Amino acid sequence: MLDIKQIRENPQLVQERLNSRNGKYEIQPILQLDKQQRELEANRSQLQARSNEIGKIVGQKIKSGISPQDPEIQSLRDEGNAVKAQLSELEPREKELKAEIEQLILAIPNLPSDSTPVGKSEEENVEVRRWGDEYIPQNPNILPHWEIGEKLGIFNVERAVKVAQSRFINLIGAGAALERALIQFMLTMQTQAGYVEVSPPLLVNSASLTATGQLPKFAEESFRCADDDLWLIPTAEVPVTNLYRGEILAAEDLPIYHCAYTPCFRREAGSYGRDMRGLIRLHQFNKVELVKFVDPSSSFDELEKLVANAEAILQALKLPYRVINLCSGDLGFSSTKTYDLEVWLPSSGKYREISSCSNFVDFQARRADIRFKEAGKKGTQFVHTLNGSGLAVGRTMAAILENYQQPNGTIQIPEVLRPYLGNQDTLASTVLKN
Repeated sequence: MLDIKQIRENPQLVQERLNSRNGKYEIQPILQLDKQQRELEANRSQLQARSNEIGKIVGQKIKSGISPQDPEIQSLRDEGNAVKAQLSELEPREKELKAEIEQLILAIPNLPSDSTPVGKSEEENVEVRRWGDEYIPQNPNILPHWEIGEKLGIFNVERAVKVAQSRFINLIGAGAALERALIQFMLTMQTQAGYVEVSPPLLVNSASLTATGQLPKFAEESFRCADDDLWLIPTAEVPVTNLYRGEILAAEDLPIYHCAYTPCFRREAGSYGRDMRGLIRLHQFNKVELVKFVDPSSSFDELEKLVANAEAILQALKLPYRVINLCSGDLGFSSTKTYDLEVWLPSSGKYREISSCSNFVDFQARRADIRFKEAGKKGTQFVHTLNGSGLAVGRTMAAILENYQQPNGTIQIPEVLRPYLGNQDTLASTVLKN
């Protein structure tokens, strides 16, 4: 969440940054409630000081020998009781105001960074670089990944719909093996790059989703187990970030890098009619996630390193891609700056997102109360958190099925994956009897 002091002290700048986002966000209601709360707080402090003063005076007078029944003492006690009655009215109202302010701030997104392009939609995103043009296949008859997958018998959608509903898929035989190989390859690459692997819970509580910014705004995007106040994770970012919720870390332990493979679950609310076939937009999909906890002074440098870690997977697989700096209107709710990696899908002749790498600065850390302390110094600071996909496994598989598709309809296996697939160089088909 945003710092209330930042909103209070720089309202014009905060509102301008919010106006550059896609959506309407107003801080004036927050400022009005904040003014009321601070006035109440000042009044309460004055009353509390007077209450303490009265108690001290009464004690001194009784100690000096004045009778507790003396009219002067009785008058002071009456005043003290009146002050306490006022305090009993003010304190609950102050708590209510603080809760109202917090709820309003929770609905406000992060501010775009200075290096985030200003724009209203994805059309104004800025391409940073491309890689691998020489690997773009020249075969003009490449089938979409869902067609070649069904033809080879490594996908089955109808049985998945029978078991669950639309936007689920079965991977069979070589398809399941390819996905498993990709997961293992990605984890190997990222642990070698310094990330410590975590296998987190797939169900999280509401506090965890609130901490990373999915709640309250995006409740409709997640699957909920209402009886238990548990939610299926939309990404490993949620449980991994919340590992340190409410903790004070030692400065010397930063940066902390974690990677995690998990299934992810999203309703994809509002996206019906888009990418109904294949592996691009499913309710359940696998992903390897990268999460960082870093010193604020290094977070933007750490973002560049995070992007490089995600790019390394695509480069090792020799998949053509480009890097996009998202404009302010296309930023995710919690992000101050995001790079998207988009992989080339030949069947559609366009790049499609395969990784999103973001710096949240202290936005998530404030919500999750994750701080750090330097040895020998007073006070604590909020860490900066970052995360990115390293990579989305299904989308990587889709890119392989298209970019490595041969004219005879077979799929060549990327060289770096062959050790994970029994050193095969061609993806074997799987035929199931109906």
